[in-house]
Amino acid sequence: MADKTYHQQEEIHNVLLMRDVLSELPKYVSSYFRAIEYSKAPRTRLGYARDIKTFFEFLCTNNRSLKGKELYEVPLSAIDQIEAEDIEEYMDYLKVYEKDGRQFTNNERALKRKLTALRMFFSYLYKNGKIDSDPTKIVEMPKLHSKAIVRMEPNEVAQFLDNVEYGNKLSDHQQIYHEKNKVRDLALLTLMLGTGIRVSECVGLDINDVDFDYDRIKIVRKGGYEAYVYFGEEVKEALIDYLDERKNIVPIEGHENALFLSSQKKRISVRSVENMVKKYAAVTTPLKKITPHKLRSTYGTSLYQQTSDIYLVADVLGHKDVNTTKKHYADIDDWQRMKAKDAVTLREKHNPK
Repeated sequence: MADKTYHQQEEIHNVLLMRDVLSELPKYVSSYFRAIEYSKAPRTRLGYARDIKTFFEFLCTNNRSLKGKELYEVPLSAIDQIEAEDIEEYMDYLKVYEKDGRQFTNNERALKRKLTALRMFFSYLYKNGKIDSDPTKIVEMPKLHSKAIVRMEPNEVAQFLDNVEYGNKLSDHQQIYHEKNKVRDLALLTLMLGTGIRVSECVGLDINDVDFDYDRIKIVRKGGYEAYVYFGEEVKEALIDYLDERKNIVPIEGHENALFLSSQKKRISVRSVENMVKKYAAVTTPLKKITPHKLRSTYGTSLYQQTSDIYLVADVLGHKDVNTTKKHYADIDDWQRMKAKDAVTLREKHNPK
């Protein structure tokens, strides 16, 4: 698959994984996934397939008439008999359950995602006349509680990048790897902090996606569409330094075009970037859990504070709906309100006589 881009390979991988999941489920489930093939990305469909498989596992474990059956043996008539109370019981089960000797838990966000997947599945069956009613409509969505947005402050960003460049506070063991990878790490993390791109967009970059004539990179956004993201002088300098080093590395076959390489001379993985961020964040902001997505939040907040333009932030971050941006950066409205406190003058100051 050397002629395939990273994102094309990922898409094929997700399609194959979904086929494995669907092979264990009844044919009418596969019909549903064929119906949404062109409206949902492969990764999204894979997530839905896994969630629906979990529901069928619940049925075959807890429903008396289905106990002992294989998942693919669950008849459509059994789905038609499911009531809202059964769905509610399933949602309660998902909070804590065991499978193959392991304990699984789901927080409110995971519960909402699983119920969303189930609602879409039942809606398809109902609209196509395969079941007589849709009990999922009656079941209330889990209420999501707002979480404080975690991000780095400007001084923490500067310290974070200093630690990446110089290896401050790293252990002796970490210093060995730091010396080998510091130029790459600095370029990658400066790029993420300076553009707000997603970790998947970052690892998917090829060398020819970097355009120094216009100081931009071409990325593949969620949903599969291409977009250009522009970078500043700090990012440019870090990328140039890394590309000078990258010229002397001979990648293994199939990874020749990858921009960022691992120590094994393969395209760097999402997990490797997650571990990289975790390592440097641990010595910079030990009380904050910083992930690649938090680097994105940090950039989005900084851009909003510099421009006060939420629509620009949404566009740069690749949010199709500005309400998504507002939701993720809601607390920066407090910063805007604080800024506004001195914007209106009620009376000119004057010296009392």
